[in-house]
Amino acid sequence: MAASDPLLGVRDIHTYYGDSYVLHGLSLELAAGQIVVILGRNGMGKTTLIRSIAGLTPPRRGDVVFEGRSFTGRPPYAISQAGVAIVPQGRRIFKSLSVRENLALPTSALAGRRPAPMPGRKRWDMPEVLKEFPQLAERLDHAGGSLSGGEQQMLAIGRALMANPSLILMDEPSEGLSPKLVQHVEDIMRSLRAHGHSILLVEQNLALAMSVADSIYVISSGRFVFHGTPDQLSSNTEILDSHLGVSAARSH
Repeated sequence: MAASDPLLGVRDIHTYYGDSYVLHGLSLELAAGQIVVILGRNGMGKTTLIRSIAGLTPPRRGDVVFEGRSFTGRPPYAISQAGVAIVPQGRRIFKSLSVRENLALPTSALAGRRPAPMPGRKRWDMPEVLKEFPQLAERLDHAGGSLSGGEQQMLAIGRALMANPSLILMDEPSEGLSPKLVQHVEDIMRSLRAHGHSILLVEQNLALAMSVADSIYVISSGRFVFHGTPDQLSSNTEILDSHLGVSAARSH
């Protein structure tokens, strides 16, 4: 990958569920060390985009290029091993496993080997993750299902970090969280960017998106209808009203 190339390039992807045409030629770029946010209402294709990048619902046309290499035809486990981790919508932790066991999954033999992180990027292991999330340190031997919603979200993020990814795909991490915990998620994302990680964030929380994003895309009916900076979005009343259901005044 050349120094000028994006870390992630999504190039004219078309994704279907059976005969249902969901993503209509989406393209985006994410540079190393950036947080790029995908905003949109429910059912517009945000999660399908995440699944397409991760190989869970591969595009029928187009390409996903990561660190200069195409993901076309690569299974999800190979994409994970290449350095892409997911914090899925709904957390998707293993509720019958302990916190310790959930965190250890990305380092297991089944997960395969991951290359060492790039210079300048923080190296994550169990002690470092628990330092970031001290609540989890107090509950290491508790079942994942016994945690609160906020703690489960911290566990899902910590599990992703244990893979030492180059790119983290986050699908609505603020969903169902209290304002205090949303602020914690925001702080975590800022910390991850400072540690050299890149994040593709799917969100419906406009305030959170505006606060952390380097770049924002707005998706509607499987197509991008806006791409720009948070400042550019905050002044675009048509996009805010028509595609996000908020007034310009509420976006500030």
